[in-house]
Amino acid sequence: MSTPNAATAPRRPARALLLDAAARLFYANGVAATGIDAITSEAGVAKKSLYNNFSSKAELVAAYLEARHEEWFGLYRTRLEEADNPCGKILAVFDAYTDHANLAYEHGFRGCGLLNAAAELPAGDAGRVAVRRHKEEVEELLATHARELLPGEEQRATELARHLSFLLEGAMARAGLEARDARLQDARNIAARMLEDL
Repeated sequence: MSTPNAATAPRRPARALLLDAAARLFYANGVAATGIDAITSEAGVAKKSLYNNFSSKAELVAAYLEARHEEWFGLYRTRLEEADNPCGKILAVFDAYTDHANLAYEHGFRGCGLLNAAAELPAGDAGRVAVRRHKEEVEELLATHARELLPGEEQRATELARHLSFLLEGAMARAGLEARDARLQDARNIAARMLEDL
């Protein structure tokens, strides 16, 4: 009886190959600069496979944005498991951003992939709406943890979450420009000091 090896292992579905290729290229080169031919070549599939799985490039971009969203939430959930109090839960959001910055990007870290994509899309585009929704969800996570930290102080918790969100997004923008996580580490330290002072 033979055992399976790499040569006989089943090939990944074309959809997964296309999405992985698009994610690498969109992040490295931008959405507008990445054409269908480059994606299918990178994925090692025929162009027909792309249209069998995605009705358009816009649908592929939407799938990419959703995958980035889920990728970040996976990192956040892992960090959240390590948190044992509301402050730790807030800092888990910062840690997830740092973890995202430190993933193995083929051409280096370029900042938030969601914001990078949104910057290329026209106002009102569904992709921009998806990115905005992601950022609002992150702020709501911060608000949820802030309400736990400040029970009965809804307005103060909301304001704290907004402030932390701005701190985090500003740090991510600078980290992307500098291609390293130092600004995110700074933001986490600032957030930790803010929480200690409450």
